[in-house]
Amino acid sequence: MSWTDEKVAKLKELWGKGNTASQIAEILGGVTRNAVIGKAHRLNLSGKIIAKKGSHKQKIVKSKNLNIRKARKGRFKSLIIERNFEPENPKQLEELDDNTCKWPIGHPNEDGFYFCGRTSLKDFSYCKLHLLYAFQPKNKKEDVVDKDSEVPKFIQKKIKSA
Repeated sequence: MSWTDEKVAKLKELWGKGNTASQIAEILGGVTRNAVIGKAHRLNLSGKIIAKKGSHKQKIVKSKNLNIRKARKGRFKSLIIERNFEPENPKQLEELDDNTCKWPIGHPNEDGFYFCGRTSLKDFSYCKLHLLYAFQPKNKKEDVVDKDSEVPKFIQKKIKSA
């Protein structure tokens, strides 16, 4: 396959409009996506292709004339923990017992490494805060939930069972 002047001109035109390499290859015909990318690179065409705006940011959904903010499940409300939540009580490995949070803070090879030391929840090795980090839903991180709703159900189950 050789690049004719017509194909090069069409490539430049389509590339400038923001078409993807796959779309350009299909329009030109007889050309692969990689050939389009290679030719665009050799022609020093701009690497910027206009991409669709991602949906991973917060979405606003209108329902019953109310704006309900939605976010990914992986993001937690900062108000889950009470105001009078127990502060960290830094402990070394030798000081840990069954009732202390064993969440490591820092890197073991660095000075200042310690464990959280707060009171752990019953039947768990971590305090309420670190339990939220440790137990996240499997394969459901991209699901959308109400940000204004209460504590997610999977966390309520973990806390109730604690």
